Amino acid sequence: MDEKGFLIGVLGLGEVIALSFASEGANVAINYFNRIEPAEKVAAKCAEKGVKAVTVRADMCSTAEAKRSIEETIEKLGGLDIVIANAGWTRFSNFADLDALDEPEWDRCWAANVKVPHALLKAAKPTFEANPEGGVLITTGSIAGNSQGGSSMAYAVTKAAQIQLIKCLATTQGPKIRINTVLPGFLRTEWGLRYPQETIDFVIDKAALKHETYLQDCADAFIMLAKNTSMTGMKVQVDAGLNIQGN
Repeated sequence: MDEKGFLIGVLGLGEVIALSFASEGANVAINYFNRIEPAEKVAAKCAEKGVKAVTVRADMCSTAEAKRSIEETIEKLGGLDIVIANAGWTRFSNFADLDALDEPEWDRCWAANVKVPHALLKAAKPTFEANPEGGVLITTGSIAGNSQGGSSMAYAVTKAAQIQLIKCLATTQGPKIRINTVLPGFLRTEWGLRYPQETIDFVIDKAALKHETYLQDCADAFIMLAKNTSMTGMKVQVDAGLNIQGN
């Protein structure tokens, strides 16, 4: 995979995705906002695999920052073939409490989970269409978008909207651009471990395979979607059978 990938978000799953793409020979640009040290460490690990790895600072709750990050990535890598929109936003809250998140938090969730992926593709589109083999956008969705639960109601609603965004973009932005999403289940990451232990135990027991979503299994889905030239508008659910009934 002699391509230039752009990774959004570096902690947890983002690190595994970055290293997986680097192992495939892809150059990577790694996004961070407040914490540069983890981004630099992941970039160094990627560089050890013989690829070019750079970092790009941007707030992925801002469409203007998203646009700038694409422009900076193209400048640093000399091109762009793949965008992995791995960032998102939520705040853990009582799902049933309609006052749990205020209006600015709902707006922030909408911006991060819907507006920014749209802005990333809009910024990357001219480069993608100029590439001989086009370009790829893959977002990190969530099974929360297929169910009625999760870290917050705003998160579930906006992740559902992201699924519809992917379908609309895929329908209208071909044939040179492919757009898909990966829907993980429970991931044992810094973020996922914010759930109470009893919730984690319940979720794992509920999964048909009786284990969490393994990070490498999830990252492998991104690699597959980046390579598969016959898939667009698709959601690939990698959740150990936690939400089989999801539509």
